[in-house]
Amino acid sequence: MSSAFADPAKYELYDCKQLETERKGLANRAAEQEGLMAKARTGVGGAVISEMAYRNELIAIHGQQKFAEEAWRKGKCHETPPATPAATPTPAPTPAAKGSRSRSGLR
Repeated sequence: MSSAFADPAKYELYDCKQLETERKGLANRAAEQEGLMAKARTGVGGAVISEMAYRNELIAIHGQQKFAEEAWRKGKCHETPPATPAATPTPAPTPAAKGSRSRSGLR
């Protein structure tokens, strides 16, 4: 895949957290672009439209992914583990209010 459409120096000053966010964003963009290309291929002349409208953008995204991955490896970055949700206290059951039962007139 050509990286002619990507700036090789773009990610040099990124820290690992920024690179992680960028890599995820690029993966989402690439998937979206590939989805658009697949959708375009279903129409009349779709293969031509798909290539003309979306291929260059996809090549640029793949080039950016390559440089982001290189910076990721160079910085010896690691994925952030998913955050575990904080333990939320379970609300105590509320006692039934006195007199909440209906009286049928029996005493």
